[in-house]
Amino acid sequence: MLPDDTKRAVLAFRDDRDWKQFHSPRNLAVAISVEAGELLEQFQWMTEGEQRPASGQRDALEHEVADLVILLTYFAHDLGIDVDQAVRDKLRLNGERYPVARAKGSARKYNAP
Repeated sequence: MLPDDTKRAVLAFRDDRDWKQFHSPRNLAVAISVEAGELLEQFQWMTEGEQRPASGQRDALEHEVADLVILLTYFAHDLGIDVDQAVRDKLRLNGERYPVARAKGSARKYNAP
């Protein structure tokens, strides 16, 4: 997910502040959900014709994405999740669920009729 030096910097930031004591899996999951909501907030009240946020929102979007990546880094690290392997496993599973011949150009869920 992150280069090793960035991951170490993220973990050191938390360790330097002794915040790990507040980072139970549940608390991190809640924080991830809250930050995802803040990312979604950047798109609130857009009309159907608006597909992208205004150019002035880029900094806010980058900050929300960074918050999510930081929290996911803590979560994966603390639970011993190998993010690279988890992503590869999920891609394989999704490839089985959504073969190109059936899924290309379709937004239907894999188990929809």
